[in-house]
Amino acid sequence: MIEDLKELLKENECLLADGFDEALIGITDNGNNVAVYDSRKCIEILMERDSMSKDDAYEFFSHNVIGSYVGDKTPVFVNLSFVLF
Repeated sequence: MIEDLKELLKENECLLADGFDEALIGITDNGNNVAVYDSRKCIEILMERDSMSKDDAYEFFSHNVIGSYVGDKTPVFVNLSFVLF
């Protein structure tokens, strides 16, 4: 299933967030298709992969991932729960 999603993202020339494949959850369906990631999972990846504390991972994610705009195909990040942590 993830490979099918990645192929669809490639076909739509979507940009991907490096190192967050496990957090990839979909593609938007609004004409300007972009990759969609689970924010909470991205933060968990930073905590596990980079040995960051929860606060450090959230700060890094907020400034360096969500805060990065690279054009119309910039991925979007969604909170799947009401409370991030």
